[in-house]
Amino acid sequence: MVGELRLRRIEARIKEELAEILLFEVADPRLQGVTVTDVEVDRELAYADIFVSAVEGQARKDEVLAGLEHAKGFLRSQLAQRLAHLRTFPRLRFHWDPTPERAARLEQLFAQLRAERQATEEPTPGPEAPAEDQTHADDAGTA
Repeated sequence: MVGELRLRRIEARIKEELAEILLFEVADPRLQGVTVTDVEVDRELAYADIFVSAVEGQARKDEVLAGLEHAKGFLRSQLAQRLAHLRTFPRLRFHWDPTPERAARLEQLFAQLRAERQATEEPTPGPEAPAEDQTHADDAGTA
């Protein structure tokens, strides 16, 4: 078992190295545009849960996860070489991360609420709107 601080450093390093490997060394077209959003390693360093996402969202989930499963051995060996200070390297488990899609949906809802609020707060001048009462202005000037 490892300490909490060391575990967080290992997770950050795996995330950084894996993102670089996916960007520069993997030729599989299924893995183009994949983003590593998070990495969680258990205290025994047996498993590394890798959370990924893609710009296209849920539409590419199955394709991306299949590509990662296919490249799992290569990715693990590359990571083990780069993090050579670990005696054993955790097994990789890939998961789809819906967080970016949810965040985009929330932003869309917030924008819609702001637009609705602005529409209800702005009075629309129309024929019902009373014109300035000129009689009171004239009276104030003569008194």
